[in-house]
Formats: sequence, C-alpha cells, structure tokens
Amino acid sequence: MSRLSQLNSPLMLGFDEFERTLERISKASTDGYPPYNIEWTGENRLRITLAVAGFTRDDLDIQLEDSQLTVSGRQREQDDREYLHHGIATRMFQRSFVLADGVEVTGASLDNGLLHIDVSLPQPERNVRKIEIDGASANAPEIDVETKGRS
Repeated sequence: MSRLSQLNSPLMLGFDEFERTLERISKASTDGYPPYNIEWTGENRLRITLAVAGFTRDDLDIQLEDSQLTVSGRQREQDDREYLHHGIATRMFQRSFVLADGVEVTGASLDNGLLHIDVSLPQPERNVRKIEIDGASANAPEIDVETKGRS
C-alpha cells in the first residue's frame, strides 16, 4: 500500500523535490545518538548542538553536500586503557540534517563536549507580481461594433 502525501493535492504544484526530501528524512535512522538540540540564537540564526563527549576535533567531521549537513564521529582506538566500568559511549556515529535552500553554515566549534554548528537562515522575500488579464475572452462571441444595431 502506498502512502498518500498531502503534497499530492492539485493545489500544491511543483513540490516534488520537497516531497522527496521529506521521504528521505522519514527514512533516516531513528538512532538517538548523539543527542542534539536546535535553538534560536538570533532573528535569522540557529545553532545545532550535538553532545559528543569524549570526541576531539580530529575525531569529528562536518560536511555539507548540496542541502544535506552531515556530522560524523569516529574515535581512535585506545588499547592501553583498562576499564572498570565503560559507560561513556564512544561508538562511531553519523547524524544528518537537511537544510532548506539559502541556509548557510556559518561556523562550528567544540566546547566542553558539545559541538556547536551555527547556521544562518535567508531573509524571506515576498514576490508579488501583477498578472494582466487579456481583453478578449475565449468564450465570448465577437461583436462587430460597426454593424451592431444597424439595418
């Protein structure tokens, strides 16, 4: 059984790419690691914060390909440690975020086990255009003005 989309409405034209993006997001891994926050830091600015305790800058990789921001982490093996209890997750991860057109990644920083990625949102532009209406109607009969009412 196929899933019906709200975007299949005849009133929603040209949203095919948007629908594919929503499908890709819904199929993304539901793994909750690493946990993250997204917060407003200004009128048109957001910050994505990932909890990456135990990872160094060299263990992390941030890539932006087209409209997909991908953060991945992989710690180097440290065989010289002997744990009595190993409770801090050190597994590799990959977390992706789909960004809208015009969203820019402005920077990233690592502070106290938190990876901060700052993004800037584009200013919305209103595009208003007047559409002229042609004078002749396709269904109206043509009237010869010179002969109208004359015998």
